[in-house]
Amino acid sequence: MKHIYSKKTIQRLYETMLRIRHVEESFVEPILSGTIRCPVHLYVGEEGVAAGTLAHTNKDDIIFGTHRSHGHYLAKGGDMRAMVAEIYGKETGCAKGRGGSMHVVDAKKGMLGAAPIVAGTVSLAVGAALSFKIKKQKNVAIAFFGDGAVGEGVLHEALNFAALNKLPVLFVCENNYYSTHMPLRDTRPYDNIFELGAPHKIAYARASGNDVLKVYDVAGDMIQKCRVGQGPAFIEFLTYRYRGHVGPNDNIQGTQTDIRPKAEVAKWKRNDPIRNLESYIARNKILSRGEQDKILKRVGKEIQNAHAFSQKSRFPDPKTLSDYVFKK
Repeated sequence: MKHIYSKKTIQRLYETMLRIRHVEESFVEPILSGTIRCPVHLYVGEEGVAAGTLAHTNKDDIIFGTHRSHGHYLAKGGDMRAMVAEIYGKETGCAKGRGGSMHVVDAKKGMLGAAPIVAGTVSLAVGAALSFKIKKQKNVAIAFFGDGAVGEGVLHEALNFAALNKLPVLFVCENNYYSTHMPLRDTRPYDNIFELGAPHKIAYARASGNDVLKVYDVAGDMIQKCRVGQGPAFIEFLTYRYRGHVGPNDNIQGTQTDIRPKAEVAKWKRNDPIRNLESYIARNKILSRGEQDKILKRVGKEIQNAHAFSQKSRFPDPKTLSDYVFKK
């Protein structure tokens, strides 16, 4: 069935991906210069997953992320300035400068947190979904995780518990084919992550994470199933990170610690999620070149202001080191 998308939907998806892509790229220089000191795992190349999935959520839906969650944070409505300030380690950051890149959070927007522990937030999403069911709320919890999390027992336990109790939780695997530096072919006998839903008798699907419209369609259907009480769902989105596991290096075979062939990286860049949507926009004459330029200019100004705000902000006072550890 051919889907028809409104201009508003296309523009939202496009702007969300541009915001993620350009702020990610803006971190490269300050990382290399040492201005940003915390480890930064860039999401460049995977923007379609966050944008397409989270376009279907509201502020009361809850999501949990990973060490690579800037895109999830922004797509869920997180504040650009607060995120950038957090990565600089400033008091004005979304975690008061105490979390850094891997711990972006905004409870008011439904981003309850990200963590670098592999599969560490999956069970938290299941807990949030259990709360929704107990309270009879029509909300959904979403757990984002990478292909490396599939080897963790907690994911399988979470799938079983969620299926058994028909919880409104969506499991989203962002399969970028590498667990740190380990290729998927060396970690699984079969390339069939999406079929993890089968033994639990829950809805499951696989789609291209680099086609934001396919992401939008598949995620929309699955989120609706969760929202109306049909139980959990599992989606595997096939995507690819352009940068290395951590930092701005590309980790191409022979030059870094990674083993990614140069041709493989080039192939994925030809399947760029933003370029794919721009092609769709041009074919269907949805946004003029002038309209696209205005969006790009607006995004650039927002990012520039976020960096300026962050650089002017203060670092946390060392005397407050133990603040926010316990609820008062």
